[in-house]
Amino acid sequence: MLIENKGIETNRFYIPSFKLDAGEIVVLNVFNGAHFYETALFLKDIFCGRIQNENVTVHQNLTFIEPFSEAKIRRFFYPITVGEYLKKNANSVSPYTTKIYETEWIHEKTKVNRLDEKHRKILSLYANLSKTKSIVFDLRGQGPQGAKEIYDVIKDIVKKGGSTILLDGFDDMKNDCTKYVEIQWKKD
Repeated sequence: MLIENKGIETNRFYIPSFKLDAGEIVVLNVFNGAHFYETALFLKDIFCGRIQNENVTVHQNLTFIEPFSEAKIRRFFYPITVGEYLKKNANSVSPYTTKIYETEWIHEKTKVNRLDEKHRKILSLYANLSKTKSIVFDLRGQGPQGAKEIYDVIKDIVKKGGSTILLDGFDDMKNDCTKYVEIQWKKD
């Protein structure tokens, strides 16, 4: 067992209990809306072991798949390439480090800021998967096609013993996961 949640409760919401074991995908539907982003960040900090919650036992910290970001001045004068990003952020001996190059038009010298949101997310995902198979992720900024492609990569990792929590805003993956949990918002 990686995570045991006995129920997370705040003055704004309640998340029912669930456990995350190796080989599982938990989809946690936070529902899209005004509080999605701040709630997702709060929850990822709990699941990644950055903040404690008395009702959550983290036996193994998960890694959050951070979106790619680059300083504006760097982006303008000396943009980061895919090769540089992977050298800095990935485990060079993992097969996931070079998996992004399976996309025909992406190579070491491709500038990351030229990639669309889907490919930036996949690049970050592969870099993290080169170091761990226990992750928390979201699909913010992804269209339906990008979300499906990323989710398919995740399902493949889970088949190989990985584990993940998807912080989602919709119920699209409700029937395509190991466990599905919905946040319960409290009335103001």
